[in-house]
Amino acid sequence: MRFGHLSDWLRWQEQHHPSAIDLGLERVRLVAERLGLLAPNNAKVITVAGTNGKGSTVSTLAALLASQQYRVGAYTSPHLLRYNERIRLNGEPASDQLICQAFAAIDAQAQDVSLTYFEFGTLAALWIFQQQEVDYWILEVGLGGRLDAVNIIDADVAIITSIALDHQDWLGTDLAQIGREKAGICRAGRPVIYVDATPQSSVLEVVASVGASSLLIGRDFTVNTADGLCELTYADQIFAFPEPHLPLPSVVAALVALLSLGIQINGAALQQLAHLRVPGRFQQLQWRDRHWVLDVAHNPAASQFFASRAAAIEGRGRTHAIVAMMADKDHAGTLAPLQPLVDQWYFADLPDNPRAAQGRALSQWVTGPASCEVDVGEALQAAERNSQQGDSIWVLGSFFTVSAALEWLEAQGASVS
Repeated sequence: MRFGHLSDWLRWQEQHHPSAIDLGLERVRLVAERLGLLAPNNAKVITVAGTNGKGSTVSTLAALLASQQYRVGAYTSPHLLRYNERIRLNGEPASDQLICQAFAAIDAQAQDVSLTYFEFGTLAALWIFQQQEVDYWILEVGLGGRLDAVNIIDADVAIITSIALDHQDWLGTDLAQIGREKAGICRAGRPVIYVDATPQSSVLEVVASVGASSLLIGRDFTVNTADGLCELTYADQIFAFPEPHLPLPSVVAALVALLSLGIQINGAALQQLAHLRVPGRFQQLQWRDRHWVLDVAHNPAASQFFASRAAAIEGRGRTHAIVAMMADKDHAGTLAPLQPLVDQWYFADLPDNPRAAQGRALSQWVTGPASCEVDVGEALQAAERNSQQGDSIWVLGSFFTVSAALEWLEAQGASVS
């Protein structure tokens, strides 16, 4: 084994490949074939793509399958606090030892093939799921779909949550191009659940050309909400459940995916949907007499969704927003929906991340009081110092921003789980 500690493996992987992102399936498929991972034993595979809502969909799928006593492997990215969060077995992060064993197996078979950090992680998840003989592999696309490493595996069911502008440097400059890339996870004769309220024609064109079976919200299934209760109608059946904390389209996509596989979801499992939470997705806590909300929203669509939920919070006092973002994001479009709701801005640098925007560059897109801080920790201290009992403190802009905030809060003694 090249390394005995997970941290050493990860440091090596960060420097191993010439570029951090190298879309394409040829290299990763070759190593997967050597490892015998391309045909997942008797497991079913559900692949989730989309601009926003993927993590919530994966979490809902995993929870519902676990409630039916299935063994579940879930792969997501990126992580917030520990790398192990990316690879979960029955809801629990894989151990350092198991991930190191997976990396060693991959390294031994890679030989002359160079892999990215993400490709190592993807293959590790597949190797672990196969070794642990789980019943379901739930795979979240990292970037796009068609050329993403998880797409070496043929999905029994594909889910597309939404199509919005993000990662344009890699996926294309308009929704049509982005939709085609994400629809690349579809397979002939297999269902694809698409829950975008306004479906992109490019997605439907790819689905038709591949010969996949589309299930569209508003056409093949519907969902209605009233008085805190949701009703999903699918295949002449009605499934009632409490309004979830997670985004409703993500929850509905997970339900329809499982129903399309013939899995029956009992009433007790449906009732539990209201209790599902995902860290960094409208994550709320009360601490030091302030109301904190942390969200990884980093594009205009996600920001708009966050703003619509945050505006409904009653008695939120003055609002202090800490924001740090990547340089390649739509800063103006992401900040605009928040502008009417924020009383004081704190823009932070992410000094250890070369992809990050400078806080000063972000501040030009807002009006009203704003300060620029050297890092997220300093921004949090400033927000706490300037706020009063009953005020709200929001943390937004990227996974890296929320990760730094969670680390700071934990160090201060806050309970963030």
